[in-house]
Amino acid sequence: MRPTSDRVRESVFARLPELAGARVLDLFAGTGALGIEALSRGAAEAVFVERAGPALACLEANLASLGLAERSRVLRGAVHGALARLARERARFDLVLVDPPYGAADTGPALRALADAGLLAPGGTLVFETSRRHPPERVPGLVIADERRYGDTVVARYACADAPGGAAGAQNAGAAGREDGA
Repeated sequence: MRPTSDRVRESVFARLPELAGARVLDLFAGTGALGIEALSRGAAEAVFVERAGPALACLEANLASLGLAERSRVLRGAVHGALARLARERARFDLVLVDPPYGAADTGPALRALADAGLLAPGGTLVFETSRRHPPERVPGLVIADERRYGDTVVARYACADAPGGAAGAQNAGAAGREDGA
């Protein structure tokens, strides 16, 4: 497990729109730090997806101790199965957080499955954290609106290509940013 650093997490959330009332999906949730941060910033609810037993136990304990269990749903299992389930439920999310283990082979297919299923609400944001050795992929239906580097970590913000300002807005967003001081 490689948790998101406090510095990266703060920068990610500083660049997001207001989260009041938002529905959040936290994929590869680990201990839930990103989804919990979204809930603490006003998101109405969060769905956490994790398959590792020790991380799940910690995630559920964190949600309970912070009084967030009622606004949360934990899906145990692989991301692809959870995405299929959420697609069948016709779920839509305003914010999707994707923070897989660096170098995980299933992230590209997961991003494509998420886009194909239409799980990202129109005007929603997908945040993808990866290693600079595994740069963010181009995904049909999504555009990279912003990309920042923090040391070895790269954080890309995606938007729906058909959302207002989607493709054109991303092209004009000054997409390559760097905040590592190097």
